[in-house]
Amino acid sequence: MSPLLAEVIGTMILIVLGDGVVANVVLHRTKGYNSGWIVITTGWALGVTIAVYSVGSISGAHLNPAVTIGLATIGKFPWANVPTYIAAQIVGGFLGGVLVWLTYLPHWAATSDPAAKLAVFSTGPAIRNPITNILSEVIGTFVLVLALLAVLSPANLLPGSDLAKGIGPLLVGVIVWAIGLSLGGQTGYAINPARDLGPRIAHALLPIPGKGSSDWGYSWVPIFGPVIGGVLGAIFYKVMWNA
Repeated sequence: MSPLLAEVIGTMILIVLGDGVVANVVLHRTKGYNSGWIVITTGWALGVTIAVYSVGSISGAHLNPAVTIGLATIGKFPWANVPTYIAAQIVGGFLGGVLVWLTYLPHWAATSDPAAKLAVFSTGPAIRNPITNILSEVIGTFVLVLALLAVLSPANLLPGSDLAKGIGPLLVGVIVWAIGLSLGGQTGYAINPARDLGPRIAHALLPIPGKGSSDWGYSWVPIFGPVIGGVLGAIFYKVMWNA
């Protein structure tokens, strides 16, 4: 499998499980309806873990333009590969959104709230304020990229060991879980432009009954906020850890 196909498939798995848990919680008459934030953050964490295990050995499992750009900024990934990686991630996000739509096909008509339907696919603010919303995404993604680089550093994981191969993706899931629990309350913690943009495009194109707007006026926040935060997190790691 090529690295680009791996990024498509890995991001698709991420969205199937991540957006899938949101659908299970917010769509009416599902088995998990109204089960709450802990279920959502746990589902996302497990989804990230499984996605990273699935393709990490092939593409590095970036699955996130903010991670790709952050790594490129500090010389840990070639800039020439950044555009194709990002394109693959967005395609994977779109495909994942389509699969979630198919999985919960009877529940779209059973759900009357358009905002709940959009929430399955993309993030939105609890209190709409562009400045604080983008700041939340910057901080969340700063922590994500910094923690990925620090926690998965050679000093912690002993590269090449069976422990590194086995526990690394699990730690990535723990990082995402912690961010969701602690920092996700304002914007729903996109912390990943492809996670938001790919499924938002799916929401706009799919024949979802009573779906309402795809809220493109907000869509720039989960794109630019994570990219800024990812770059800052990577630079901070490089400076402070001298890596």
